[in-house]
Amino acid sequence: MKAMRLEGIGQLFTREVDKPTPGPDDLLVRVEACGVCGTDRHLFHGEFPSRPPVTLGHEFSGIIEATGSHVSGFAVGDRITGDPNIACGRCSHCVNGRVNLCRNLQAIGIHRDGGFADYVLVPQKQAFLLPAELDPMHGAFCEPLACCLHGIDLAGIQAGSSVVVLGGGVIGLLAVQLARLAGATTVILSTRQASRRTLAEELGATASVDPSAADIIETIAGPNGLVPGGVDVVLECAGVGETVIQATKLARPGGTAVILGVMPQGETISIEPFDLLFREVKLVTSFLNPFTHRRAADLIASGKIEVERLISRKVSLAEAPAVVSNPPAKGEVKVLVVPGL
Repeated sequence: MKAMRLEGIGQLFTREVDKPTPGPDDLLVRVEACGVCGTDRHLFHGEFPSRPPVTLGHEFSGIIEATGSHVSGFAVGDRITGDPNIACGRCSHCVNGRVNLCRNLQAIGIHRDGGFADYVLVPQKQAFLLPAELDPMHGAFCEPLACCLHGIDLAGIQAGSSVVVLGGGVIGLLAVQLARLAGATTVILSTRQASRRTLAEELGATASVDPSAADIIETIAGPNGLVPGGVDVVLECAGVGETVIQATKLARPGGTAVILGVMPQGETISIEPFDLLFREVKLVTSFLNPFTHRRAADLIASGKIEVERLISRKVSLAEAPAVVSNPPAKGEVKVLVVPGL
């Protein structure tokens, strides 16, 4: 079978490899689609810890082709989405319900072979059924949506809340939709790209702003801004130092800033602790998707989250290394790798 392999920092190739054999508790899944994530690019550049050589791809869904001898509740032909984050269940974090902080965490597509391949092995405990009639491409959005759900949970958005989303990529555009579903009546998206601002408003944002056009703090939270004094919740979804700083300044006194975006490992920023203290701004970080993957799968199946319009293009496994090794194209939201192409 074909698989896109990270063989070292800056070394990404599509290779012919052996088709995996399922163990007793595994599902052998024929991959229908796997999303390209910013983390994949961090892995390529050595900015996120990994374990090469490894097949990348952690946002995948597909059809079960074979099951291990101990598998129950799944059958050949079922469509599933895989939660890539495998916790040990034994360390202190796991037993206290903080599985995303597991000391022995292994992730499919980072530490174990992932979904940029014709086939991937998924432990049955990491698999979640999807409807047979679901568009095969939509299942690949379950993993990023699950991560967004964790951030929304931490944010504590309530009916009537005001929210700013910083970043117009797939995480930001999913966060806009989730914030509206959670009851926010004001949702403002900030991104430089006009096409993403337009799409955000079509997906539920009440306003959008271009941070390169004027001072974003004044535009949103200034005396004559869209929400004078700041918003209840800021969702930082860009993974850029500048937007992390903006998040702390856009939150109102007593508000919350949630960091969802992934900055490169080792990168630092400067913030003013006194300002956060004086305004009692809650600065929260959101990592992975603890116990949210089932909810994400149900939301995707329900059609209440728009994902079709987030698909920018579909590429084959042969084309995938060029996509991951280069920055996103202008206006691009989500690229799907489709092994069948």
